[in-house]
Amino acid sequence: MMTLKRLQSLMRCAVGPLALGGAVVGSDVAAEVGSVWHHVVAHQLAEAQAALAQAGPGDPRERVLAESILALARSPLSAGRVREVDERLAGLAEGADELAAQAMYFRARLHQVHAQLPEPVRAARDFRELAARFPRSHWAQLGLVKLGLLTLYATPAPGDLGTRMAAAETLLAQVDEPGLRRDLHLQIAWAGLYYDRPPAEILPHLLAADGVGGLQGIVPEDLVLQIGELSLRAGQVSQARAYFERFLREFPVSTRRYNVRQRLAELNRRDAEGAGP
Repeated sequence: MMTLKRLQSLMRCAVGPLALGGAVVGSDVAAEVGSVWHHVVAHQLAEAQAALAQAGPGDPRERVLAESILALARSPLSAGRVREVDERLAGLAEGADELAAQAMYFRARLHQVHAQLPEPVRAARDFRELAARFPRSHWAQLGLVKLGLLTLYATPAPGDLGTRMAAAETLLAQVDEPGLRRDLHLQIAWAGLYYDRPPAEILPHLLAADGVGGLQGIVPEDLVLQIGELSLRAGQVSQARAYFERFLREFPVSTRRYNVRQRLAELNRRDAEGAGP
């Protein structure tokens, strides 16, 4: 029979394919869920739908939420299906429990990326409402990270590009989950790189993300190198050296090791010239 815990796992699995920079599926998911969730993770949507049909009656609201997420994952996504799912999620969001928070999150995501004409302003409003109603929910916290992305790139904002970063920074105080705070720090830092902001505005966010850790794939390699390079540009030579040396220790097969060695050699030459005869 479908339980709320299993549905939550389904929703976490579904975030990835349904989102920009979606939540990472935890290692505990595959160990605890049944065939429905395995099919979702594998993007086997027909098999997931068939397994869901055999999962037992469970809570009707849970089933509606699961069916709505599967409907969003199927292509092509018509305007009629978007409206139907939007209405279902709106009904589920009227509750006062974790399932309502999930429904609010996915409804905001629907407005952000699934509508034929995305509505970033409406999605941002939805994420703010979610955070106000369920501030301690994982889904509200995840929504604040998505709101940060919208603030940095998509929604109208007064002032210069630094104003967007400052607005996104105000969201950090509301995000308690370390991994999500890290992700928001990274988003702000990468926006700073995109907008060519001064290193002094970017480095604190990269360092904060590095302090949390837990990143996967190529991102840790990029992060260490970015901190080294920006530290060098900011004149923080000892910090740059430390991160370049760390890069060589932690990424022994990286194709960028040659460039990092060149950076260290340059620093060594500077030290030798500064020491004098």
